[in-house]
Amino acid sequence: MNSALFNKMLMFKIPIAKIAGLKLHSFDGNKSQISVKLGWLNQNPFKSMFWAVQGMAAELSTGALCMDKIKKSNHKFSMLVVGLQANFTKKAIGKIIFTCEQGAELDEILQKAIETKEGQILKMRSVGIDEKGDQVAEFFFTWSFKVKN
Repeated sequence: MNSALFNKMLMFKIPIAKIAGLKLHSFDGNKSQISVKLGWLNQNPFKSMFWAVQGMAAELSTGALCMDKIKKSNHKFSMLVVGLQANFTKKAIGKIIFTCEQGAELDEILQKAIETKEGQILKMRSVGIDEKGDQVAEFFFTWSFKVKN
């Protein structure tokens, strides 16, 4: 995953995320970071980032890892978010970076799905950190993976 591919995906598959200002901050196959900066289009009435924008960035930090790993597996998968939990600990102001570091766990789950031909689930964590280094939010997305016939 690189910035050009990420931007193309947003433009054609998730345009609302592009409008909200989501950007690929960094990606290495085991760790994915999506950034978003508070602005007029993504703020709530309390002058902080709307929770749904944070959720989009958090989900994409997990989903980018999933899409990359699936592509590299040379198998076709169905993938779906089947659960979501979120905790908000501080007002999201300024630039927030959402990080997911579960690439190795994802490799294991996808391999198990390939070997067993059964659906597998993985709870993936994404943490949002502001420019001061403080945690503003924590999201848990439960992803379901199944190899397509």
